[in-house]
Amino acid sequence: MPLRPLTLLTTLLHAYIGLRLLPALASGGMGWAWLLLAALLLSAATMPLPFVGQRRGRRRPLADGWKWLGLLSMGWFSSMFVLTLVRDAGLLLGWLLALAGGWPVDWPRVHSWSAAAVPFVATLVTLIGFFNARRVAGVVRVEVPIRDLPAGLEGFTIAQLSDIHVGPTIRRGYIQRIVEAVNSLGADMVAITGDLVDGTVAELREHVAPLAGLRARHGTFVVTGNHEYYAGAHAWIDELRRLGLRVLLNEHVVLQTRNVKGAQTDEEVLDSALVVAGVTDYTAAHFDAAHASDPEGALDGAPPLVHTRLLLAHQPRTAPAAAEAGYHLQISGHTHGGQFFPWNLFVPLQQPFTAGLHRLQEMWVYTSRGTGYWGPPKRFGAPSEITLLRLVPERP
Repeated sequence: MPLRPLTLLTTLLHAYIGLRLLPALASGGMGWAWLLLAALLLSAATMPLPFVGQRRGRRRPLADGWKWLGLLSMGWFSSMFVLTLVRDAGLLLGWLLALAGGWPVDWPRVHSWSAAAVPFVATLVTLIGFFNARRVAGVVRVEVPIRDLPAGLEGFTIAQLSDIHVGPTIRRGYIQRIVEAVNSLGADMVAITGDLVDGTVAELREHVAPLAGLRARHGTFVVTGNHEYYAGAHAWIDELRRLGLRVLLNEHVVLQTRNVKGAQTDEEVLDSALVVAGVTDYTAAHFDAAHASDPEGALDGAPPLVHTRLLLAHQPRTAPAAAEAGYHLQISGHTHGGQFFPWNLFVPLQQPFTAGLHRLQEMWVYTSRGTGYWGPPKRFGAPSEITLLRLVPERP
């Protein structure tokens, strides 16, 4: 949506919040009402700033400061709007029940206290969400049971990063802490499943640079997410390759997971190997027809004797095509687990899985809640994660 209509819409929604809360707050004294009015005016004025700061040619430190303020306002406003709707629904339901039951209710008192509760809870949730978003993501350890897993692959580990969204509020120091946490895991491979950046290479090169320090036995593999295409995917692919990361564009590699020196047959060599395939984002064809996501095509030329196949795909909705192509495990991100309530309730409208490990036909799908965050520095009810997936044999 263009910026002006979006700004008009958010301004009207701020006005709705004010009309619903300010009169009730004023009945208990004007002090809190004035404070909330000032907060709403500040929020309405600053929310567009993350999108206009650069256009006005401000120096970067000032522009970044305005973006921080606008994104914090966005997170607070989101909770304010949802809680105002919840309050209105609760008041309507309470009025209907009181009317049906003939119960006396001190409505001015209910209106006043409920109006005060909305900004209090919204601010508390925003503060908790800020702390959750800015801390280093915790490690989530997941065992994935693979049918007929070769002995050479038992215990193979994949450190997954997803949806970091390097941009206005996620910078070099944040990435360096993630790299240190991943390296401490000693994983066999690192997988970055898209939405790494929210900006151009020129803007963010120095902040992404610490990813060159990722260490794993078989290296780091990357697939594109939708945000890479918003930011210039081709330039980012070149930059990530320059950093030493392997970008998989509808293609695969074969990893040999153990020393096969002295093996007598091809079957012995390939039995302990792993096909790691990666596809472009589900929507990539909208930006570049040559990048149309192709899980089946990513296996072209894969050795048929390699029995275990892993797919890196940004969006969970790639899963049906991946299952048909014969993969054993797909690891994805994109959803952020909803990032903060109540948006997690809407993820299933677009994606088959919101977070965690699920089975689709004969294939497992793991969906990360993401390692960073998008937009507001806020996570509530959907903590960020660095995922350590471990392949184990499926038990009868």
